[in-house]
This record gives sequence, C-alpha cells and structure tokens, in this order.
Amino acid sequence: MDYRQLGGSGLKVPVLSFGTGTFGGGGELFKAWGSTDVAEATKLVDICLDAGLTMFDSADIYSQGAAEEILGQALRGRREQVLISTKGTFRSGDGPNDVGSSRHHLIQAVESSLRRLGTDYIDLYQLHGFDATTPVEETLRALDDMVRAGKIRYIGCSNFSGWHLMKSLAVSEKYGLSRYVAHQAYYSLVGRDYEWELMPLALDQKVGAVVWSPLGWGRLTGKIRRDKPLPENTRLQSQVARDIGPPVSDEHVYDVVDALDQVAAETGKSVAQIALNWVLQRPSVATIIVGARNEEQLKQNLDVVNWNLTAEQIARLDAASETTLAYPYWHQRGFEERNPRPV
Repeated sequence: MDYRQLGGSGLKVPVLSFGTGTFGGGGELFKAWGSTDVAEATKLVDICLDAGLTMFDSADIYSQGAAEEILGQALRGRREQVLISTKGTFRSGDGPNDVGSSRHHLIQAVESSLRRLGTDYIDLYQLHGFDATTPVEETLRALDDMVRAGKIRYIGCSNFSGWHLMKSLAVSEKYGLSRYVAHQAYYSLVGRDYEWELMPLALDQKVGAVVWSPLGWGRLTGKIRRDKPLPENTRLQSQVARDIGPPVSDEHVYDVVDALDQVAAETGKSVAQIALNWVLQRPSVATIIVGARNEEQLKQNLDVVNWNLTAEQIARLDAASETTLAYPYWHQRGFEERNPRPV
C-alpha cells in the first residue's frame, strides 16, 4: 500500500481508506448501503490491515452512531495500528443545539464519537458540512481547543464550497488556529465538479482530498448498463438513497460506462477497479474511501493500488466523462496561458 502526505501536514495516509457507511444498517438510507455487524466488520478490518490499509472513516450520523460503535469494537486491541477519521456537524438529536458547528455542538459531537469509538483521540476530525449560521472563528477556535487538548490530532472539512474552505483557511492563518489539512469531497468519473475550483484551491493551499464515493454513488460498479434494469443489490434501488446522492443523468453514466468497458477489456480489470484507479491518479488526491458489503468486494477494491492506467487510457476516460462547465470556469478555459488547469 502506498502512502501519501495529507495536504500540508506531516501525516501520511494510505492511498485507500475504508469507509464504514455499510456498518450498522440503521434507517432506509444506510440499510441500502449495507448492514455489516461486528463480526463481519472485524473480518473486513483484518483484510484491510493485511493489505496495509490502515485508515478507517466514519461519521456520527452513520446509522445513528452505530457505525462508529461497530468500528470501535472491530478495532479493539489494535488502536495504535490505525488512523481513525470521523465527521460531525449534521443533526444528531432533536434539540435546537444538536446540529451545526457551534462550540456547543462540536464539543458534544466529539465527546460522543470518542465514546462510541472507544478511543481517547481521533486522528482526523472533519466537519461534515458548512454551517453558515455559526461564525467561522467560533468553529475553528473550538476545533483548535480540542486539538490542543489531545482529543483531535488533525482537522478537515467535507462538502465545502471553494469560498467556505478559503475563508476558513484565512481565519486559521489570521488567528494562528489549527488549519484544515483535508477536504473530504465527492469526486468520480461521473462527478468531476471538484476539478473546477476545489482542486486548484487544494493544490495552492495544500489541502489533501479525501475522496468519498469514487464510484459515483454506486453507478460505476459495473452493474449499471444501458437498457438493463437496476440490479437488486444496489443503493440506487432506494428512493431515499437516490434523492440524497449526487445527481447525474443516466445517459451520461452510460457513456462513461461504455468507455470503462473498453478499458476493462484492454486491461483485464473490472469497471470498478478502473474507475477507482482513475481517481487515484488525479492531482490533490491523498486517499480515496472505498467501502464493501462483503470480503470479496473489499479484496477487489484493494487491488487497484498495484497498477496504473496509461496516459492514453486516462485521456479517453477524461473525454468520455467531460461535461459542460459552469461560469466562470468555461470562461477561464480561454486564458490557460496564465490560468492553467491542474489536470
């Protein structure tokens, strides 16, 4: 397993992280992802560690905290061998302060995550979304206090826009507060919006991308095909999962899968493996989060680190997945002499 520097920090992370959204199966959304119990989770962790995958990602809202509890039990006795990343900010209760990035909610969220995970520190704590109602200074001061207390080692964010992230970095610099070293962001062959602004920002400011859903919310597993019904064992069968997932037209998915099929025939790799390998080779990417319902899926995902697509194959996949840019990004393409693209 290769390791990469996480943004501008001194921390090195494996290029693959394991996502625990399949742990617990609580509620319609997470049940559509999977319902892994402690016994199966422990087996998956064993396979990960044998392959050198030592980073495990969770969130306090995954199955109402059950995912963190299961991860903590699966890691029992080997905490020092792994990196744990988790997230907070989204609603965790019915009270008016049980949501957001206020000092009140973040301290409560971190303490609850520590308890569920069975640990006294979190390696990477990420805000799950931007809270526009809480001053950025309050949020970052609370996170900095918890870093200084040893409860968090590094901080990151998730699903921020470019100005959300840049404003936060500026506040950290102004007041000497802990700085976001990671941005957990959606990025896939059928979701390349990350490249427009967030990738240049990440490269300029040294913020490592922790990529979620690199298979396009289950669309690039190889099971989705033109003129074929959805397979039964996909999250896209759930209306809730479809509603909350990243939007993309079916026709665009089919065009990208057609190109993936061609490269799969050339390489002998699966459609999913090629889609993952493409993301691994993109600028600013520190690690991509892979999930698995079972051991076979996990082993297939782990195989993406032992080879690379050729430049010509990447160019074909780029062309097949290209979409019309929003303003001002299409306009900036006309000034690449002084505003070059990172890819």
